[in-house]
Amino acid sequence: MDLRFNLVTLGTISWSMRRVLANQKPNLFFTLVIATQLVEDSMLKLDRICRDANVKLVLVRSYGLAGFVRISVKEHPIIDSKPDHFLDDLRLNNPWPELKSFVETIDLNVSEPAAAHKHIPYVVILVKMAEEWAQSHSGNLPSTREEKKEFKDLVKSKMVSTDEDNYKEAIEAAFKVFAPRGISSEVQKLINDSCAEVNSNSSAFWVMVAALKEFVLNEGGGEAPLEGSIPDMTSSTEHYINLQKIYLAKAEADFLVIEERVKNILKKIGRDPSSIPKPTIKSFCKNARKLKLCRYRMVEDEFRNPSVTEIQKYLADEDYSGAMGFYILLRAADRFAANYNKFPGQFDGGMDEDISRLKTTALSLLTDLGCNGSVLPDDLIHEMCRFGASEIHVVSAFVGGIASQEVIKLVTKQFVPMLGTYIFNGIDHKSQLLKL
Repeated sequence: MDLRFNLVTLGTISWSMRRVLANQKPNLFFTLVIATQLVEDSMLKLDRICRDANVKLVLVRSYGLAGFVRISVKEHPIIDSKPDHFLDDLRLNNPWPELKSFVETIDLNVSEPAAAHKHIPYVVILVKMAEEWAQSHSGNLPSTREEKKEFKDLVKSKMVSTDEDNYKEAIEAAFKVFAPRGISSEVQKLINDSCAEVNSNSSAFWVMVAALKEFVLNEGGGEAPLEGSIPDMTSSTEHYINLQKIYLAKAEADFLVIEERVKNILKKIGRDPSSIPKPTIKSFCKNARKLKLCRYRMVEDEFRNPSVTEIQKYLADEDYSGAMGFYILLRAADRFAANYNKFPGQFDGGMDEDISRLKTTALSLLTDLGCNGSVLPDDLIHEMCRFGASEIHVVSAFVGGIASQEVIKLVTKQFVPMLGTYIFNGIDHKSQLLKL
């Protein structure tokens, strides 16, 4: 088996595995390493090398009808996480002064001209309705199912005809009023992280997080910087443009505050105040509510000290037992190879003996992991031996495609890469993620 791996920066370079692992302190000048078809010992050593060099590592393996992908990096911050579903940042339940002033200039009871009532933006309708509700409910917004229904009925009662799309939009968007104020628990956890206490060695990301923390505690009043965009809605052109300008102005004002705080922090820690580009800070502000931080366990830590509870849960789960079985058997196959100088079923003859040896090795591995009494299906062990450590084209192509998607996420720092160990089960046609 040709144990080679690709090292990726702007291009792709293929190096011999032996050249890197033979060097106690290799000089890795790469940003990301893709390592394919490595046995366990080589995985662990390469992971330590990459961790010491602060280089991202993606481990990929194709073995018969099974596949394996594992990311390993100390931490991977993501500014533009691009979540599938995310609430618009409209602040309907916490409007700032300029938005309040604009809303107050519009009368929901306007009757002339006739079209005016139909072209009030739902943002204005909901801000007014939320304020009206709060005044009659001791400053509180709807929280129970009954109150939320009552609030929607209140909005509906303001309609003067059945064809008012703006009020229909307001009723459909009423849930945005019920959303909790302030930052999410995930962002709160981020700004409370010890890394937010920055020093001269801190990354640009953590410097901006430190600035965000100061903003939330001061100018933001518990909120993150405003994104500044508004969705399409039924509205007169004049109202929509004015509303858009108000949101953009607030977003720009928040950005300027964050930018100034970033510069002050950089100066305080002895760095160039202009070392973080303005577009980077602007992108950070726009996506402040969607920040993500991925931290990965070292492969050695996962292999030596996995969560026994999780392993047992996966083995007992009919849906995940196949993936967990392949995870154990891939590692058992490496132990088998270390003991017998071949992979199970790799050569003709002795299949029954290899099956018996692999089963014993797998049970020993489970015991070492603290899963005494756990067993793997005989059919799965037989299949693993039948694979004979072969690399099947279609499986390799599929698993390689999965790995390439994760590499793109890591390099571009967009979207959230998978957390855990990905297992492809070609027998049952399943792709599953194990968090151990």
